Amino acid sequence: MKSALSVVFGVAAVAFIATPVISFAGGTISGKVTYGGKSEQKEFLFSKFPNPKFCPKNPNKSLMDGDKRFLKTVEVGKDGGLKGAVVAVTDIEDKAFVDGYAGTEVTAAFCEFLPFSGVVVNTRPFKVENTDSDPDDPKSTAGVLHNPHSFTVKGSTSATGFNIGLAKKGDKLDKPVTFRGGAEKEGYYRLQCDQHEFMQSFFLPVTNPHFVVVKEDGSFELKDVPAGKHKVVAWHPFAAKGKKVEFEVEVPEGGTANLKAEIK
Repeated sequence: MKSALSVVFGVAAVAFIATPVISFAGGTISGKVTYGGKSEQKEFLFSKFPNPKFCPKNPNKSLMDGDKRFLKTVEVGKDGGLKGAVVAVTDIEDKAFVDGYAGTEVTAAFCEFLPFSGVVVNTRPFKVENTDSDPDDPKSTAGVLHNPHSFTVKGSTSATGFNIGLAKKGDKLDKPVTFRGGAEKEGYYRLQCDQHEFMQSFFLPVTNPHFVVVKEDGSFELKDVPAGKHKVVAWHPFAAKGKKVEFEVEVPEGGTANLKAEIK
């Protein structure tokens, strides 16, 4: 009898050990950012800025019309999808992420800062590289002068972070983001070229890896978000005057929470 019991117990133990252990890394937040308004843009005359013959060589021809250059401040697509919006979880402070963040990278290419929108981490690096030169202009064969000027913005106020000229192709800068007095919780980071005003980029401060820039149709997906209730913001530098719109989302372990994020 003891022998039979031992065999049964042994089989059961083996069966228990062989059962796969399922482990979830969290859940997913999926949805779309929409805007109730219309597309907007600012117009600039190339003739009023340096390099009026080079800057129109930008391959994105939707940014210009004849001698006019456009800064597309708001782009609204099908079903109200808001291009350039950023979605981020805001109630998680991840020190390991902050300490390990390598930095935000921006490229000056054909008189345009790329990307248009993204994220920054306070005290961590912000990097800009100038890739422009004009072989047809004797003054710019070594490089088209760009002057990246950064600002921390909070409401109607802003403060300069850095203001550095990049005169040659290949010139780079690497400076820390400097929000002060808790401004990163309410504000955002803005980059503008002092040589070419239509070169602008915008960045939302984050404290964890759970963020995403939406696709062109406004859709997004945030994976591996810890299960539970979270505060999530949808943000665009021009829609709703740059104010963050906050939502509360319940993320299921191993499942998906749907978020329809409307910015009015």
